[in-house]
Amino acid sequence: MRRRLQIIFQDPYASLNPRMTAGEIIAEPLLLHRIVPKTAVSERVVEIMRDVGLASYHADRYPHQFSGGQRQRIGIARALACDPEVIVCDEPVSALDLSVRAQVVNLLGDLQQRYAFAYVFISHDLSLVRRISHRVAVMYLGRIVEEGRTERVFDQPRHPYTRALLSAIPRPTPNRVAHRQILEGDLPSPTSIPPGCRFAPRCAYVVPDCRTTVPELSGKTAEHSTACHRQDELDLAADLQPAAKPSPALLRRAAPYAPTVTTN
Repeated sequence: MRRRLQIIFQDPYASLNPRMTAGEIIAEPLLLHRIVPKTAVSERVVEIMRDVGLASYHADRYPHQFSGGQRQRIGIARALACDPEVIVCDEPVSALDLSVRAQVVNLLGDLQQRYAFAYVFISHDLSLVRRISHRVAVMYLGRIVEEGRTERVFDQPRHPYTRALLSAIPRPTPNRVAHRQILEGDLPSPTSIPPGCRFAPRCAYVVPDCRTTVPELSGKTAEHSTACHRQDELDLAADLQPAAKPSPALLRRAAPYAPTVTTN
């Protein structure tokens, strides 16, 4: 399982051993899982480094000698070394500058097309999620409240929490009128989860069942599922404009997979 499932961490510096060179960091999983003979490890390390945009002479440098983007490329190379089936990306670009962020997201897209593995991409940047993901799962207090194909979730959100998240995305057209849904109430403590639906204390559509029964994730099709007791009777997307899409001019300037809008 450790070989089939790898992870790219959020912090590109703290996730690397400062006492090991980049070459040693990438070679460690190759040696641990005996993926290639010891005589071929150095050659394989150079191949992986080139795949992620690093030069062969970088193998002898230590993490503190790299920039943030280069350190994240080392982390990607380490995950790639095991030839995994799934890579978990835990906020892999949130600690990087915007220009470097676009390069790393580009790299992730290119590697996926080349090696045909899957990403579990964890992010709070909704525009980035829309750009890179095929399916989206929205979580609230550790529980999935909505899941489905990216275009369905973004253009036709059903759950009140998803609706509030999407309404908070800044619009690239300032004159466009958009409905902003402000959530009221305080976020419940993760150590003291309320009974029933976890979003009930802040939901504008709450009914008595919401405070006693946990809603199951369900839907009419596999393309879109929601955990809400009132999903069949509430048209939650009626007054919500679709999430802003990048303009053609912006797409021409930005490389594929590049994030278009940054939100905090």
